[in-house]
This record gives sequence, structure tokens and C-alpha cells, in this order.
Amino acid sequence: MFELVRHAARSTQLAIRNSHPVTRNSQPDMNIIEIENISHRFADGKYGIEGINLNIREGSLVVIAGPNGSGKTTLLRHLNGLLLPTAGTVRLAGICVGQDLLQARQFVGMMFQDADSQIVGETVYEDVAFGPENLRLDRSQIQSRVKIALRAVGLSELAHQRPHLLSGGEKRRLAIAGILAMEPRVIVFDEPFSSLDYPGVKQILNHILALHQSGHTILVTTHDLEKIIAHADRLILMHGGKIVRDGMPADIMCDVEAFGVRKPCTFRLGLEAESWLD
Repeated sequence: MFELVRHAARSTQLAIRNSHPVTRNSQPDMNIIEIENISHRFADGKYGIEGINLNIREGSLVVIAGPNGSGKTTLLRHLNGLLLPTAGTVRLAGICVGQDLLQARQFVGMMFQDADSQIVGETVYEDVAFGPENLRLDRSQIQSRVKIALRAVGLSELAHQRPHLLSGGEKRRLAIAGILAMEPRVIVFDEPFSSLDYPGVKQILNHILALHQSGHTILVTTHDLEKIIAHADRLILMHGGKIVRDGMPADIMCDVEAFGVRKPCTFRLGLEAESWLD
């Protein structure tokens, strides 16, 4: 059984690496995302995030953790212009998000916590094709992108299935395929393991790690560190709309429970983090 799981993981990683490699900037320490003193105030006067300063290095895998209402999703939605800051600036590879929203949404792909909210097509194929069609690519380019994306997430045989008939894990894989078809450099996952069973968690984790290995910059928000922290380059803690800790996971793990995040079992036992794929 375990050998089958490892084989599936290797197959997933190879499919994504071969189909969607990302060409990184020649400067290895380039900040692909630069956030300068951004705040977002909602219509009711409350601040969702306030005074956020953050740089994300290209090719990194960053986990942003915090309890519900801490501002994680609000922050992510500023990366591709779904929300615009009340104050401050967000730059992607040096270009302000507000200057070109279409480019920002190609540059940063986002998987929402509720996969159903991203379904727009009558079939799996049409759903994945929606993004490239809005880029006004020619038909052959759209077909090629959709075919490659569906193959990468293992949904080729379900291309004509109605999306709402898919399982929870399949819907998340469909969302990933839609993102891949846009060929982004950054992919953000908002609570990607929510409501998934153990096999579903492993499938999505496989895809996240394969995307990272193919050169994508990855951001993952979660209130449950157990499933992803073994693979993170960096851990950011949010609380009350602000960043309260930022550093290597092992260095700030002792602080997580003070800000409403459960410490993984391995750290409680004084051990190193273990991957759910081992």
C-alpha cells in the first residue's frame, strides 16, 4: 500500500514538472512579491489587515498560519487584485498590482478554501478552459493548455464530467488544473486541506510539492500546521490582521499556540517535523 502511495506521488511530481516548468529569474534571491505597509479597511470600518510589510523570495514555499479571522485570506486576495489595499502597495516582480489587474491574475493563481466557488464551467474541460479563453488565446493554445493541465492533476478521463459531481479532492485538483492552465509563477492555496480525508490530503499535498519542485513560488494558508510544515521554508504567523512572527518554522514554533495555532505533535515531542507522505 505504502509503495503504491509513493509511486503515485512520484508520478504526480513528474507530470507537473514536465508539463509546467517555471523559468526562474537569474537572480536567486529575487523578491517575487513585495508588500509595503498595506492595510485594508472594509465598508463597516473594520480593518482586515493593517500595516503589513512582507517580501517573498522567488521559488520559496511559505506557510501563513493563524486562527480564523486573523487576516490570512484578506492578505492573499491582495496578491492578484481581488482586493486592493486601502493604503500601501503590492508589487509582483517589481510591478504594482493595481497597474495591471489582468497581468496580476495571470501571475498569481489562487485556490480558494471552497473549491465549489471556483467552478464556472459545465464540464471539467470547460472549467479549465475558462481562464485561457479570457486571455483570448487561439483555440489550439487553449486545447493544449487544458490537456496538459488535466493530465498533470490526473483528471483527463473526467474531462466531460460535470464538476459538481466530483469528490471534494477532485474539485480541488480541478481548481489546480484551472490555475495551471493560466501558467502562473506564484500559486497560493487558502486552507487547501479543509474537509479532506487522509487520502485527499495526501493527493493535494503531492500536487503542492510537485508545483514547488517545478519552480513555482508557493504560499499556503492554514490554521493546521501538521500537514504542511515539514515542507515549509518559512512560517509567518498572523493575528488580529497583523504579522506577529516571521521566520524559520523551528525557530518560532514555540510561539504558535500563543497566537491560536496548534503546535504539531512532533514538535510537542521535541522531534523534527515529519511529512505526511513518508
